[in-house]
Amino acid sequence: MSTDSTLVFDVAGMDCADCARTVERVVAATPGVSSAQVNFSVGTLTVNANGNAHEDLPRSISHNVDKAGYQAMLRDNGVRANIQSTPWYLNRSVLHSAAALVLWLIAFSLDHTTDLRSTAIGIYLAAIAIGGYPIARAAMQSVRVRRIDMNLLMTISVIGAAAIGEWSEGGLVVVLFSLGTALQALAFDRTRNSIRSLFELAPEEATLLEGDQESRVTAASLRVDNIVRIRPGERVPTDGEIIRGISAFNESAITGESMPVEKSEGSTVYAGALNGSGVIDMRVTTLPQNSTIATIIRLVEEASASKAPSQQMVDRFAAIYTPAVVILAGVIALGGWMYGDGGEWFYRALVLLVIACPCALVISTPVSIVSAIGNATRLGMLVKGGAALEEAGRVTTIAFDKTGTLTSGRPAVTGVTTTEGISEIDLIGLAAAVEQGSEHPLARAIVARATQLDLDLPTTSDFEAVTSAGALATIDGRRVGVGNTRLLEQMGVVVDGIDQVDGTAIYVAEGHRLLGAIQIADRERANAHQVLDQLRAIGLGKLVMLTGDQPAVAQHVAAQVGISDVHAALLPQQKSEAIIAMQQTGERVMVIGDGINDAPALALANVGVAMGMGGSDIALDSADMALMRDDLAVLPRVIDLSRKTVEIIRQNITLSLVTKLAALLLGVFGFVSLWIAVIVDVGTSVIVTLNGMRLARYQALSANEIVHDHNNEHEHTR
Repeated sequence: MSTDSTLVFDVAGMDCADCARTVERVVAATPGVSSAQVNFSVGTLTVNANGNAHEDLPRSISHNVDKAGYQAMLRDNGVRANIQSTPWYLNRSVLHSAAALVLWLIAFSLDHTTDLRSTAIGIYLAAIAIGGYPIARAAMQSVRVRRIDMNLLMTISVIGAAAIGEWSEGGLVVVLFSLGTALQALAFDRTRNSIRSLFELAPEEATLLEGDQESRVTAASLRVDNIVRIRPGERVPTDGEIIRGISAFNESAITGESMPVEKSEGSTVYAGALNGSGVIDMRVTTLPQNSTIATIIRLVEEASASKAPSQQMVDRFAAIYTPAVVILAGVIALGGWMYGDGGEWFYRALVLLVIACPCALVISTPVSIVSAIGNATRLGMLVKGGAALEEAGRVTTIAFDKTGTLTSGRPAVTGVTTTEGISEIDLIGLAAAVEQGSEHPLARAIVARATQLDLDLPTTSDFEAVTSAGALATIDGRRVGVGNTRLLEQMGVVVDGIDQVDGTAIYVAEGHRLLGAIQIADRERANAHQVLDQLRAIGLGKLVMLTGDQPAVAQHVAAQVGISDVHAALLPQQKSEAIIAMQQTGERVMVIGDGINDAPALALANVGVAMGMGGSDIALDSADMALMRDDLAVLPRVIDLSRKTVEIIRQNITLSLVTKLAALLLGVFGFVSLWIAVIVDVGTSVIVTLNGMRLARYQALSANEIVHDHNNEHEHTR
């Protein structure tokens, strides 16, 4: 094994972030490991090997994780490990808990209805052994790495209860704790699976074409320029370009677009897209491990690992709270032994050890964040971390780039002006004939318009490109020029009788005669005005445009989409200065852009949002979020989801703190028994887990609902 290589494992069964830290230490103590990091939210373990690593290191790591009570399987080339899923009723922790519960009920019946006390104690002991074995095994691992976690605290409490003759309570503590943690682990695994299911979008196998021969190969073995055949009903194994065939592809999992998109020769298809009705052959353009869906998975997992501000606060509190309560328990036990009823105060100390577990508090934020990130991904927004998700709900100002954000970023013909003697159709036909071989964006817009009109273009000859001016060609013996005013000057043509237009004017001339002008502009997005209305409806009244384009063009687009605050002709540095100026007045700014020139502003913003697949790589890297398709409609819904996430996190933290502090206060004065302490601890953990999981299915307000609610509120105010 190479020095400093990285191994990634999928881990099943983790139910507490505190236990995950014990797994980190257990693995980090393995010879050959330089560092280990557990992403509890999605159940992964990343290990960096050092120079002493050996070929059996993955097996050693899996063995040590198994001893800690969990299951770890190595990923191969980034492919998710196939951890076998068993029905909940066959889950190992559920079976241990059920067996312990049955034994405890038998022992309790014998203890309270017969004189067979010694038999009952034996059965209590069996219940403790069966239900407590996984807990004790994990506790031994925490002792080995010198950590205090919930398994160690619970093990000490049960042993202490047995030592003072409280067999029934000791057994009940094991039963309740094991049942609660089993339920919590199952619930959290369900949340993790909502993200892990992204792996299943890309197929494990593909049909490779070599000449006329087809062969089934693993998708991971595909290389750039391989030719792959995709039949109806199959998913695309990696990103590629269609070289033969026409079909419609369902890309909802990648872009959030619900309607199938028709693709033909030359079109790009993404890994995970579902082929509709046609057989297509595709040239591989991206290695499977670097495909769009693989990038989405990687970013989602990294986002789940990053800690939101509320989680960082909780972790700091738990780091002080747990040892403080353990010390308090030790003081109470020692004080009772020295100055009072040793048994009573020892029992209270055991209760405090149970209360010292900060499980519910520690888990309150990550379960909410991972559920919300999974939901946002389904909506069509890639969120890169919990901090960005929380911050999105707090923004007060949104600054939009113009080109490619509020506009489509693709020039289109918006109007035609002609002189006498020629129709609009003929003018478009002549211009498209001259420009049909050009790759210039304005030329492509003219040709696209001719294609829309289904025009038969005349034959051209003697084509001549004029740098920074346009192009010339001969059509039916006539010399036709298409370009800007510089070209007209070279042709000796005077611009006369053509009105000024918004956007760019491309002139068409024949000889010394001006035939007309074609107006080309970058059109505003079809739903941009509606989206901005939705944002105002949810309380975001300050919407700003920051663009490097000319003021006249910027004002025209702003008027179309409904923005009054416009800053035009800005260099990238000036965009950044505008963001800083807004932040200095107390605004929390979200910036949305797609270009390289937007990257500094995206990085400076409280929340930077990149425009999906069409955005530049540097913009995507600089942003905190990325729209998975070029559509702003998801923005209000994600802001609504963010606000709901913050609300649920606050609910979870409040519930966890109130119940823990109440139990702590009552426990010191002897009003809480061991089994009640366990119910408070485990019950609160289950409640916050289920509450956080609601975010995975939270239906953020749709566009119509947002506008409708706003209209109702406005009507009520009047």
